[in-house]
Amino acid sequence: MLAADLHAKIDEQIERTFHLVGLLPAGSEEWTPPIGGAWRVAELLGHLLDCLAGFCAVLYRTRPDTLCDVPLNRPCTPGEASRWIAVLRTHIEQALPSLADSDLAQKLPTVFVPEGEMVLTLLLGNLEHLINHKHQLFMYLKLMGVAAGTPDLYVFR
Repeated sequence: MLAADLHAKIDEQIERTFHLVGLLPAGSEEWTPPIGGAWRVAELLGHLLDCLAGFCAVLYRTRPDTLCDVPLNRPCTPGEASRWIAVLRTHIEQALPSLADSDLAQKLPTVFVPEGEMVLTLLLGNLEHLINHKHQLFMYLKLMGVAAGTPDLYVFR
């Protein structure tokens, strides 16, 4: 039951990210907000793909048949980001439903924690990472003058 609820929340955040990418104006990938050290839109979009690939990495460790070859750490256009989000979402949707609640307690070694962290902790960390950068994209849209509002960022029940 917990794994299913976690799956639903992850999918909701992926859908909202996909939606926000779709609001980007054509040719906006070179736009940078007027903030020192900020990323170009293309870099942020590439990093959003890295966030989704983080889910795939955890899921691959628990379900090795869910591997996806994604171009990591590279800028991309909104069209490329949308296509890759769809691909990664499909892989995540194929793997997450097979997780049982007991799988969430399994410990996996990571680069950062060699002794291992629980799958739940890793998935929640990736969810937090995605949500933070989704909000960054939302703020970029607002700074560009795109009429984005709270319903574009959240799903209300």
